[in-house]
Amino acid sequence: MAKSNLGSYFENFLIKDSLFRSKQALQTNYDPEAILHRDEQMQQIADVLAPSLRMEKPSNLFLYGNTGTGKTLTTKYATSELASVAKKQSLGLRTVYINCKLKRTADTEYRLIAQLLRDLGREVPATGLPTEELYKILFNILNSSNDVIILILDEIDYLVNKIGDGFLYNFTRMHESTNSKISIIGISNDLTFIDNVDARVKSSLSEEEIVFPPYNAYQIQNILRERAKVAFKEDVISPGVIEKCAAHAAREHGDARRALELLRVAGEIAERASSKKILLAHIDEAENKIDRDRIYDVVSTQPRQYQLTLFSIISLASAKKGAIFTGEIYDFYKSLCDRFNVRPLTHRRISDIIAEYDMLGIVNAKIISKGRYGRTREITISLPKESLGRLSQFLEKELGL
Repeated sequence: MAKSNLGSYFENFLIKDSLFRSKQALQTNYDPEAILHRDEQMQQIADVLAPSLRMEKPSNLFLYGNTGTGKTLTTKYATSELASVAKKQSLGLRTVYINCKLKRTADTEYRLIAQLLRDLGREVPATGLPTEELYKILFNILNSSNDVIILILDEIDYLVNKIGDGFLYNFTRMHESTNSKISIIGISNDLTFIDNVDARVKSSLSEEEIVFPPYNAYQIQNILRERAKVAFKEDVISPGVIEKCAAHAAREHGDARRALELLRVAGEIAERASSKKILLAHIDEAENKIDRDRIYDVVSTQPRQYQLTLFSIISLASAKKGAIFTGEIYDFYKSLCDRFNVRPLTHRRISDIIAEYDMLGIVNAKIISKGRYGRTREITISLPKESLGRLSQFLEKELGL
């Protein structure tokens, strides 16, 4: 587009009718008035946290489930209601939410403690102090009151895989030597995350667990309809669009976020085409657009151990003709763990991660028998060759290689 035409383009855009009323309703940071199809999980969270209203320390709680199953949304809603009741009763109860995957916010132990201190009202420098000094400051704050603090650590597996599980032990022991009580809610996409935590740390956690199942197509339809009422103007969604979005998302392991993103992108495509309605064809176009970047989105949201595994696979596949085997990948992966001073997962766990990448369509993992030597996986890359170089560079940047 010529530079001289940009001004008129933007002016026309401002007066052009939009299909959207509030696009934010289709985004992940939107908090709906009601949480659909999570009553059972909501009640379970409430049962665990309710003792905090008597100023008792609630059990540590870990929530598991695939992406887009409502873990974060349900947790925020339940703790918000809890905090509201506590405020009315003038109770010293605080809830703190931290996303452990946000770079430069909580992706190291120092940044995690610093962010927690800020949320508790104490400003500390972004860098410069010893981590032990931050713990001392936190200890003094907790010891100066009789509050109950519920600390929500979203994507907790990412942080543990990156820096280890020592901070969990420190948190769980802190309430024993301070006047305040601190309770952890850990949110993770990795159903086996806690199995890889040190036995001493796991024992100190004494956690309870809630698993969030995937939404089915009917449930996703209900979620989409409620959000669409807020997001779009009346009569802009053609018949079948909601159902098609829900069917696509149900196929993607019940990911409601995927459905919301699909509907939002379809609306944007329809609007750019000056269409008065969102059509079924716009859904197909939106899915193609999203899928082009899907691999990078999937890889960027994976825990560090998953990224190390995939980088091992790509590195070996690039250097060797033909298939590679689980044992080779594990040896390469362990060398990366040694390089980064990361505690390696077990051979069996890496085999499970490879199976997950197979399910995502990134690799093809075929189980073959080696007779009396047992079974192994024969792995080939399912992505086009031209994508491998870019994905390898992307992982190098993510891992800091």
